[in-house]
Amino acid sequence: MNITNDKTYNSSIISGSLLMEESRKIADLLLKNIDSDQWYQAIVVENILQKRSPATAKKQARLIKNRLILMDKALWPLVRDGSAQVTSQALLSAAIKHSRLIGDFMNAALRQHWRTFTKKIDVKDWNLYLDQCAQIDPQVDTWKETTRSKLKQIVFRILAEAKYIDSTRTCKLIPVSIAPEVKRYLVKNQEDYVLSCMEIT
Repeated sequence: MNITNDKTYNSSIISGSLLMEESRKIADLLLKNIDSDQWYQAIVVENILQKRSPATAKKQARLIKNRLILMDKALWPLVRDGSAQVTSQALLSAAIKHSRLIGDFMNAALRQHWRTFTKKIDVKDWNLYLDQCAQIDPQVDTWKETTRSKLKQIVFRILAEAKYIDSTRTCKLIPVSIAPEVKRYLVKNQEDYVLSCMEIT
């Protein structure tokens, strides 16, 4: 594996995977350009994400919003109105930009497995990857084992939701073609790092 960046890694993705249906609703709110009071009304009062507690609703809404606002608003209709493939890939691109922990894992572990015809990832790949991350960002070494395990679950679930692996149980790699709408967006907005992470097969 080869990781070449000087970025710090964060564990904020522990709050959720791609959250496709929830993300469609958040993208709709962003496209409507609502204010903070309307946001509170939708997330907490109306509970449009259908969560059991206001705290969970606010936490997941914040995670999704933080991902989506990093991208040009031209991506938001792809999330809200796209097919399952388009929406999942659009959300993956936002998740990669939000957390290099996902993108660098794809660039390192998944790309290496495709090159060596090893069509399956496992927990050993994740642990080796985090060891390499810790060499770049020592903060990673301070993460508890429960955090490292939860992050692995989230990242593997994201890969399954975006159809890069067949399931979190078998973790077999699947060849991926980037949807034309998503690729056009990434090229036009010069999201070179994100596109390189996604084009690994």
